[in-house]
Amino acid sequence: MENKIRLIATDLDFTLLNADKEVSERNRRALELAAKKGIHIVPATGRFYGGMPECIKSMVFIRYIISINGACVFDLKEDKEIFKAEIPKETAVDFIEFTENYPVAFDCYMNNVSYMNSTFIAEAERYAPDRYYLDMFKNLRIPVGDLKQVIKESEHDVQKIQWFLTDMSKKEEYMRKIASEFPEFMVSSSVPKNIEINIKKANKGEALTALANYLDIPVECTAAFGDGSNDLTMIRHAGVGIAMGNAIEEVKAAADIITLPYDEDGVAYGIEKLG
Repeated sequence: MENKIRLIATDLDFTLLNADKEVSERNRRALELAAKKGIHIVPATGRFYGGMPECIKSMVFIRYIISINGACVFDLKEDKEIFKAEIPKETAVDFIEFTENYPVAFDCYMNNVSYMNSTFIAEAERYAPDRYYLDMFKNLRIPVGDLKQVIKESEHDVQKIQWFLTDMSKKEEYMRKIASEFPEFMVSSSVPKNIEINIKKANKGEALTALANYLDIPVECTAAFGDGSNDLTMIRHAGVGIAMGNAIEEVKAAADIITLPYDEDGVAYGIEKLG
């Protein structure tokens, strides 16, 4: 690994984090050992930085992050964006108007902050798949009266919009409908009850490539771990794409290696298999 892989990107939920949303001791040791060898360890997540758990923020060897599905690549040490790809706010307003025709809750990320109508936050139990995500609904989103108006009045473009469903049988239908009506969007999912909408250039694969170029690292000298549809571009772009044992079939098919599931220290096992 030390002779080839120089950057390891890893998704968080259902990849690096266990069921308690912590990093296991084995996974932590594997990342620390890789970092000591000079390998960049890069979280690559749909979350914004403020929404990452403390167990990630406390890893002092992490300097670069790929956040919001690749809408932002950030250098923590220099406190600067390296790459960004955002939805123009006029397009975001159009999409919110489209969204209002569907029985879903929705939020958006702007300037690395999440905003959501207070009415949806009050009904968070309907949309959160477990207590952990229920806490995220309530604690990590700024409640607003009218999200569409907030977007209109903001000076920022939009990094991501999310839908939250109660009827899971509609998920694939809704994803196809969004992709058909808004071909400029990347439509993906990272947890069971959500659909994530970014501009197409905002994907983990493009972000990984941008970061590798910034660091003057050949893309073939990168590895990436993931499980969900929002990880697919990263798995394909990386020199070595590694699917978790619990990954969706499309991610497994695109991967070079399939490791153990997230709750069996699959990231550590994968790093060990890299050599």
